Amino acid sequence: MGGQRSPVQIRSPRHQKMAIQLDEKNFNQEINMDKPILVDFWAAWCAPCRAIAPILEEIEKENNKIKIGKLNVDEYPDIASKYKVFSIPTLIIFKNGKEIGRMVGAAPKSKLLQFIEETLKNS
Repeated sequence: MGGQRSPVQIRSPRHQKMAIQLDEKNFNQEINMDKPILVDFWAAWCAPCRAIAPILEEIEKENNKIKIGKLNVDEYPDIASKYKVFSIPTLIIFKNGKEIGRMVGAAPKSKLLQFIEETLKNS
């Protein structure tokens, strides 16, 4: 019966370009890569976090310069605390294990792209 017509294949042709779900097992590995990663510190109850989620997915799909990762602060408060994340959403760009940029609060796609471009240019 049409294994090629599975809902996953139809809905998600960009399966390799989805945000990485971060946790205590993969966080350090992901932020220590040479390719920059924007980490979205978020929570399910946070309306501004939910508002920027589809924008970040678009950026991930359209941009090869940066990866997108998501860390749920309710599930991993120790990691959020280590990076002094007090408000969400907080977006931190890491490269080679170092924070190279930070933005707090929701913003439109144009502002998020500007933040990413300026951060990468200055790193």
